[in-house]
Amino acid sequence: MNAGLFSIAEFFHSLLRWGVLITVAMAGLFALRGYLRREPIIGWHRAVAMVAMVFCHLQLVVGALLYGLRFKTFQFMPPDQARFWKMEHLGMMIIAIVLVTIGHSTSKRAHDEQKKQLRIAVYYLIALLIFVVMIPWPFTANGAGRGWL
Repeated sequence: MNAGLFSIAEFFHSLLRWGVLITVAMAGLFALRGYLRREPIIGWHRAVAMVAMVFCHLQLVVGALLYGLRFKTFQFMPPDQARFWKMEHLGMMIIAIVLVTIGHSTSKRAHDEQKKQLRIAVYYLIALLIFVVMIPWPFTANGAGRGWL
């Protein structure tokens, strides 16, 4: 395994997580607020939702690179950690990214601004919950020793 490439990819994956979390949270909360207040969609709210989706897809590409670089090391991990990385983290993150993508694409097709905002709010905030739960934070068993960045 190329340790330099792995370290660089892991750094960008960890750094990009903050962009994903911040933009998905902003887009979801702005859309929820707009829906509840029955306000029109503001152009930069749409931009935040689009940037969040782009960050999610970029994170998926970097994560897939990490998965490929790390694949042979899974056999040396304890079974519960290997299961987390190979199945739980990967599977749930893909589901969350699919939710963001569905939320963005269905909101574009909706004819009513309230429906657009509701779709972004629901899909993005559910995805945000999945992201927060499945990130290996430093205080969890799977994230011990990883740090915040």
